[in-house]
Amino acid sequence: MTRLALQGWRPTLLDLLLSLAVVVAGLVESFGRQGPLPGQIDHPAPLAAGAVAAGALLLFRRRFPMTMLLLLTADGYAVRMVTDAGYYAAWHFYSTLILVHTVASAAELRSRRGLGGLVCVLTTYGYLQTFQHNDMAEVLISAIFMGVAYASGILLRRQIDQTMRLTAHTTRLELEREERARWAVTEERNRIARELHDVISHNVSLMTLHTGGMRMLLGDDRVRERDLLLGVERAGREAIEELRLMLGMLRGADRNVPESLQPSLSRLNDLVTQVGEAGLEVRLRIIGEPYPLPPGLDQSVYRVIQEALTNVLKHAHAAKAEIVIGYDRAELSVEVTDDGTGHPPGDGHGTGHGLIGMRERTAMYGGALVTGPVPGGGYRVSARFSPTGLSAVS
Repeated sequence: MTRLALQGWRPTLLDLLLSLAVVVAGLVESFGRQGPLPGQIDHPAPLAAGAVAAGALLLFRRRFPMTMLLLLTADGYAVRMVTDAGYYAAWHFYSTLILVHTVASAAELRSRRGLGGLVCVLTTYGYLQTFQHNDMAEVLISAIFMGVAYASGILLRRQIDQTMRLTAHTTRLELEREERARWAVTEERNRIARELHDVISHNVSLMTLHTGGMRMLLGDDRVRERDLLLGVERAGREAIEELRLMLGMLRGADRNVPESLQPSLSRLNDLVTQVGEAGLEVRLRIIGEPYPLPPGLDQSVYRVIQEALTNVLKHAHAAKAEIVIGYDRAELSVEVTDDGTGHPPGDGHGTGHGLIGMRERTAMYGGALVTGPVPGGGYRVSARFSPTGLSAVS
């Protein structure tokens, strides 16, 4: 055993307990059976020393299993030569079974190390058969015990390998799930950015055009005011250009979408009709007096409803769904409830891709999303937008 091989290695608590058990059992056996009669021990000291050595070998059983098994066999042979007796110590047999089990669990049998371990086990078994008083029953009993110890080691190693494979597979799936969740958040934010790009660019363009119109209406004697408005125009054009450079690349597949097909609550009836044609009966209920929403908020509310209905169609196995939109000056609420037996992906806390998207949209406007089963059956998606998101309404 080299220093490098032992670097950073420590015996486990199980190794310590097994070592202590062999030492104590060996001392009890050696001195407890001392005597001149047949079956007793004339010279207990060598057997006791051998038991202590066997206990020390067990401390290194996991690091050098084959070496420790061979050294244990040599230990038993040395004790036998010193005492010149045919007595076979029980502590040696117990230690042998422990090391046979360890050797079998250390490597795959079909590997070079596994074949080497099998040779060591057979060598040890051959040593046990050298005692003259062994009869056929003793031969079979030792073979059975060593066979069971060897087989249990193989089973333990296979169980450990299977557990490690399952652990690695579980870890990989968890990493993939987290990566998909991050991708879903990024994709949804890109989608929101594409929609906001159109809204912001449109509004800034209108501001720039109105400013230019106001500048043209001013007379030549209003030079200072005309210069100020010209500066505003230039700033507006620069803002539009910056938006185009920063966000225009995100538009992607949405570049050619007609304005009439952009997401909006004005198209909610069309969405309800489409979902109805897919086999889901949808009821739309409005509470309060509807008022115009900022374009970005209008799109987000529509997307939340659209995603909720999509989840109902895909996962809920529902026959009916109800959409409730509550208009209030202090809060805008949206609820989509179904009577299905299945749940959308996720645990109700936003781990499914659809729930992630809805949560991102509500959070963007200072709102909150709550999802979960409904008492008595069904599922509910509830989104509430805070006054922060409605500040442009009043």
